[in-house]
Amino acid sequence: MTVNLEVAEGVGTIRLDRPPMNALDIATQDRLKELAEEATRREDVRAVVIYGGEKVFAAGADIKEMQAMDHAAMVLRARALQDSFTAVARIPKPVVAAVTGYALGGGCELALCADFRIAGENAKLGQPEILLGLIPGAGGTQRLARLIGPSKAKDLIFTGRQVKADEALALGLVDRIVPAAEVYEAAHTWAAKLAQGPAIALRAAKESIDTGLETDIETGLAVERNWFAGLFATEDRERGMRSFVEEGPGKAKFL
Repeated sequence: MTVNLEVAEGVGTIRLDRPPMNALDIATQDRLKELAEEATRREDVRAVVIYGGEKVFAAGADIKEMQAMDHAAMVLRARALQDSFTAVARIPKPVVAAVTGYALGGGCELALCADFRIAGENAKLGQPEILLGLIPGAGGTQRLARLIGPSKAKDLIFTGRQVKADEALALGLVDRIVPAAEVYEAAHTWAAKLAQGPAIALRAAKESIDTGLETDIETGLAVERNWFAGLFATEDRERGMRSFVEEGPGKAKFL
């Protein structure tokens, strides 16, 4: 399999495994969608890490495969391409991308689907599609602009240039830099900590934030309001408030 799902300590690791560069061909895209949907369904998965291995996250699409496709073929495929990445973005649990080496094109777009991005010092990110006479087609024009702002996104997309980890951090494209050998451990630690938290409240927070970014503030506030009130029906809310009153803040156990 070109993508695998491994679960430990409440964390599901979606691992790209298509050496040498984890090129995202159609089979890999479809498998990614399957495993994202599986991670969404599984109760033993409470947080997710997206990882490409020690050397490379994903260097982009399979260009040889794409070169053989004409307009009609891509019209039929483009929606499925986007849907595979959207399935990752819609995992209703905390998701962190562990980025080592290249995260280019579709690889960068995949990292954009995570809630948090931890990059190795050797990471290089970018959207080089313009150099092929194309634009990003797996969500890059939308998610990158929402993350770092339109002018910075246009700089990266118009030029196709790659940015190293330090510039990616300055742009807000990644959230933390660690030594390359420590990327997966750092990502798994982040995910494992959140896997101990209140699952429904985390889902509510993620959906409220993501929906608010995609719509007007009144709609976003309505989503927040409904989730906020609904959480008062959960056992986690009872446990969290009882622990606060009896033991002080930050001591509640949700598992």
